Amino acid sequence: MTIKKVMVIGAGAMGAGIAQLCAQQGLDAVLSDVNLTLSENAKKRIQKGLAGRVEKGKITTEEMNSVLSKIFPAGDLSPAKDADIIIESIVENIDIKRKVFAEIDHLARPGVILATNTTSLSISDMADATKRPDKVIQMHFFNPPTIMKLVEIMPGEKTSKETVAAAEHFAKQIGKDPVVCKNEAPAGIVSRILGQLLNEATWLVASGVAEPKDVDKAMKLGANHPMGPLELIDLIGLDVHRAKMETLRTKLNDPRYQHPKLLDEMITAGKIGRKVGKGFYDYGEK
Repeated sequence: MTIKKVMVIGAGAMGAGIAQLCAQQGLDAVLSDVNLTLSENAKKRIQKGLAGRVEKGKITTEEMNSVLSKIFPAGDLSPAKDADIIIESIVENIDIKRKVFAEIDHLARPGVILATNTTSLSISDMADATKRPDKVIQMHFFNPPTIMKLVEIMPGEKTSKETVAAAEHFAKQIGKDPVVCKNEAPAGIVSRILGQLLNEATWLVASGVAEPKDVDKAMKLGANHPMGPLELIDLIGLDVHRAKMETLRTKLNDPRYQHPKLLDEMITAGKIGRKVGKGFYDYGEK
């Protein structure tokens, strides 16, 4: 499998990061969203981040320009017809994902792999919206994709062994060190384990055991974590974390994933993390 052009659907933090990663590895990366402005703004954020690395002397201006020249914003799904692999990284809503998969299945060339970056939704449900369920697979990147080495690969019920092998090869092609799950299970490995840890941290705050800064300090100093759990939830987004917990609670029928009302109250108040400047911590004007 020769991958030269990647299409990433969803120009949020994860989608933009995956596109940047692919561009840094010398691949053409189309970054698409529901309108061109969103994907163009994502490219501007990438440029700003790279410019900061130039200022610090970590990369050259030429290297920055080379990466940017390989990122192509798009405002619809039509570039799917030329892609060698397509990676979906949109909102965690199965109906929206199924609609996208049905459309890219119609546009993409036969044999092209359709991957999802979903954290906890069913790969098989997405695959059933296509006529190539054997080519649908999960490739779960971690934030930020340009730095984190892991990609979790998970097959759906009908994913072929050849597709699994090709996804693993592609992950290595872009500099990742993948792990392959044996079969489909909600949230895979890291998100399943980490989800409970992060959720327990929210319960500690909600029940008045400790302030966020002390929960985070305890885990950094006592468990040698590089980032506190509540700092990490702010980075992920409280809304994204809650959606993951709700999915796991429903799929596994397990009360361990029940989130506290505190999360609902914070989200209703607009405190959803770094992306808006306020979550468990205040980050100032965004």
